[in-house]
Amino acid sequence: MAETYDVIIIGSGPGGYVTAVRSAQLGFKTAIVEREHLGGICLNWGCIPTKALLRSAEIMDYARRASEYGLKLDGTVSVDAAAVVDRSRKVSARLNNGVGFLMKKNKVDVIWGEAKIARAAKGSEPGEVVVSKTSRKPMQPQHPAPKNTRGEGTYKARHIILATGARPRVLPGIEPDGKLIWTYFEAMVPSEIPKSILVMGSGAIGIEFASFYRAMGAEVAVVELMPQILPVEDAEIAKIAHRQLEKQGIKFHVEAKVTKVVKGANEVTAHLEMKGGKQEKLTAERLISAVGVQGNVENLGLEELGVNVNRGVVAVDGYGRTNVPGIYAIGDVAGPPMLAHKAEHEGVICIEKIAEVPGVEPLDKGKIPGCTYCHPQVASVGLTEEKAKAEGREIRVGRFPFSANGKAIALGEDQGLVKTIFDSKTGELLGAHMVGAEVTELIQGFVVAMNLETTEQELMHTVFPHPTLSEMMKESVLDAYGRALNA
Repeated sequence: MAETYDVIIIGSGPGGYVTAVRSAQLGFKTAIVEREHLGGICLNWGCIPTKALLRSAEIMDYARRASEYGLKLDGTVSVDAAAVVDRSRKVSARLNNGVGFLMKKNKVDVIWGEAKIARAAKGSEPGEVVVSKTSRKPMQPQHPAPKNTRGEGTYKARHIILATGARPRVLPGIEPDGKLIWTYFEAMVPSEIPKSILVMGSGAIGIEFASFYRAMGAEVAVVELMPQILPVEDAEIAKIAHRQLEKQGIKFHVEAKVTKVVKGANEVTAHLEMKGGKQEKLTAERLISAVGVQGNVENLGLEELGVNVNRGVVAVDGYGRTNVPGIYAIGDVAGPPMLAHKAEHEGVICIEKIAEVPGVEPLDKGKIPGCTYCHPQVASVGLTEEKAKAEGREIRVGRFPFSANGKAIALGEDQGLVKTIFDSKTGELLGAHMVGAEVTELIQGFVVAMNLETTEQELMHTVFPHPTLSEMMKESVLDAYGRALNA
């Protein structure tokens, strides 16, 4: 007889495992289905291991600049690619094991295999999930599974939540081969640092890898279809990041399209079509395809059940509900922004709505921060200046440079900008955009302010500690109203 749960979650990435924990806290009998590794792409092949790689790149940069801090390093500083990758994988493994512990602690059963929804809940009948042996070959050794595990079979649940994530988007004719053309999977575990890298796409993933490989000593070129790098960011912030990355030696080709890639024995040549039709060729040892991701919607039984799938993602309302009762979707598979923290919060909202927790509100996607961990870092929340104007808003814009902040100067990180955008009539904070050292840690202050509907007056009268980088946040607010004190 099929084992029955209240909730079955398919996928154990940040959205899936956090939803499972919250589900168990709410008293639901919960299971999570995973085909490869606990923690999903983010923990094993995305958010966490890339930050470990970028930390190594940051240390390398500081080592090269040691003389700027009055320090002398005897001998040369070199890169041990194997050791850098090994550290990254160990960080990932540690957190992977942590997810297993959380499942055990919260009495969430882990079902290993590939899931397909055979039936949605109907009347008093629960839905049905068939789990078969996975056809996926893990790209790393599988960490020990928690003891509370299940295997192949049929399972039932009143509520089935899809948290299957996304995978790298593949362009026809430029398919990754694992050797010369890489996705982020291969880019995270190089056996050695290539002498040259061509990155296709300048979103967060592309720019982070461009920054990492340049710090590791590779010659790096980035090709972007749009007129600016980091296309979703405020144009002024993106321009500053562009300039700083260029100073580090990264070459950019904007408004350029890769039309063809020719492989050699140990190199690739990309044929580019530039704005105006000009043709150009770029040759590098490796090409990283970073042109976005697409939802994992295939082979889940969605078509047979009539679940609406739109442009490669599952269509949901503000609570993760699909058009089929009893089936839900959260995270990347439910559409943009495809960010781990969005998936986590979306999952909590979904399960709390199922549990009828009072006061649950739909996710406000306009208040989700975005972070890019290159050097310099980029972080933002809310409307860009361009979008605010396009909406017909009357706005006030404040700016404060890193070069006027004592802590930034002391850190040797005096290049950057904090930018704030307010509604000139109401004082509402519409958006905040930053580029510079540690801005990914600072942005949450503005996110909290927006969620609390904080006005410019309240921000102006908030005391920020001195000396800190956070003082620039207040100064930017003051500048929007002509009251900046230190610039």
